[in-house]
Amino acid sequence: MTIRVNNISLGLDDDISLLKKKLAKKLKLKESKLEKYKIIKESLDARKKNNIKLNYAVEVNLENEEELVAKLKDNDVRIDTSKYEPDFEMGSEELKHRPIVVGMGPAGLFAALFLAKKGYKPLVVERGEDVDSRTKRVEKFWKTGELNSNSNVQFGEGGAGTFSDGKLTTRIKDRRCDFILEALVEHGAPNDITYKGKPHVGTDILKDVVKSIREEIKALGGEVRFNSLLSGIKTENGRLVGAIVNGEEIPCEELILAIGHSSRDTYEMLHNEGVLMIPKAFAMGVRIEHLQSLINENQYGECNRHPKLNAAEYMLTYQAKEKNRGVYSFCMCPGGVVVGASSEEGRLCVNGMSYHARDKENANAAMVVTVSPEDFGSEHPLAGMYFQRHYEELAYKLGGGDYTVPVQLVGDFLEDRVSTKLGRVTPSVGPKYAFRDLRQCLPDFVVESLKEGLKNFDRKIKGYAAEDSVMTGIETRTSAPVTLKRTENLESETLKGLYPAGEGAGFAGGIISAAVDGMKVAEKIMMKYKPFNS
Repeated sequence: MTIRVNNISLGLDDDISLLKKKLAKKLKLKESKLEKYKIIKESLDARKKNNIKLNYAVEVNLENEEELVAKLKDNDVRIDTSKYEPDFEMGSEELKHRPIVVGMGPAGLFAALFLAKKGYKPLVVERGEDVDSRTKRVEKFWKTGELNSNSNVQFGEGGAGTFSDGKLTTRIKDRRCDFILEALVEHGAPNDITYKGKPHVGTDILKDVVKSIREEIKALGGEVRFNSLLSGIKTENGRLVGAIVNGEEIPCEELILAIGHSSRDTYEMLHNEGVLMIPKAFAMGVRIEHLQSLINENQYGECNRHPKLNAAEYMLTYQAKEKNRGVYSFCMCPGGVVVGASSEEGRLCVNGMSYHARDKENANAAMVVTVSPEDFGSEHPLAGMYFQRHYEELAYKLGGGDYTVPVQLVGDFLEDRVSTKLGRVTPSVGPKYAFRDLRQCLPDFVVESLKEGLKNFDRKIKGYAAEDSVMTGIETRTSAPVTLKRTENLESETLKGLYPAGEGAGFAGGIISAAVDGMKVAEKIMMKYKPFNS
């Protein structure tokens, strides 16, 4: 039990030592009484650009804590008991075989880590390569256009989040979030992710973190197999009894399916095996790039060069009136780059990525439009996936059929003309891009909604729709196009022993929420079975 004190503000030029003085004042104690305290949240208040503040929440241990809190009668001071502690009992049934975890993105990685910590010795299978080999493979693709459909930006150790901004922001309120952040720090992530208001790791650091987690899983008795594709499942009387991996049948009664949002061949296999799934809404559009200095000036005003301020972020939303569509920014990467993110031959899509320093010249974000089952039809559960594929094929052909990425300046996009030269913003995607008309690889309703959204966003961030801002096509992998239906016990509704988890199953929307979902599923297995050698 600890005391949490919220809303302690410091100016940008205030020394951090002032925090202790303000904390003591808030608690009505002498500073000498505060031997140990810990920052648990730091957020930026930039509503007044000429008076930007850093806002803190602090955790402190004191004697007679409940009595002190009751006496203060201050809403900013409260007892905090929100730390994650497993509150379930291990089951009594014996596992005949190790639980299998399919996929090493956040959901699979943390499901496996939690199982391993509790003595369940999971077998983890990942269709892609280990992160070091995968990185070489991805960099080769970016240079040559030579794609490996099993190991790429979407597949491999760490999942799609490895080649992203490594953003750890989440809207969910779950005690497991603290466990996940602390585990990431334990394995090499910066300590400030445990308290920053908008924490991120960056792809450069995240690679070492996932390797370290893998080694802990192995040290605790788990096994990890790379280049191992789940190609089928074996069932008896509505229950899972085995997994087919690289042609080998592996017996199992419990399998966590954490395949990510781009495992399209796995979706098709599961559908053919009768696993219940339904189409789900997602979003598609483009990546848009601006000079990071433009975003900093808009968000921070005259303070934009202050050393305590990091590269500025934004999150924008708009409801397009003509098409009645949501238009919004997604996966914003301050000081980052746009990258080719294809995972299938003959299909092209892009994503955004940042290193921890976020010190590149451009800011980029997905600017996307909502797509619903009404747009692609709900007769087939994979209709949304086929819709994505269709437009990715158009983008691939538009670029020239060799993964050259189509780009267009905003001014030209708004005027329906192909760009001929760059302005202030140079596309960060590389090495090959070409000026093209992005209307040719996007649905008409997306094009019209983007045009309307650009004008609205320009009123919120001056210069957002500047003529020389760069749009790169196309962004289609915002989320899974399906939901794999599951019961209250988190098993598939049609196959006992199969536990769909994370973003690929339609139950998460980012690194932290996917990891939380993976832990929840692991807990369900623990509640049923006892650990090995218990």
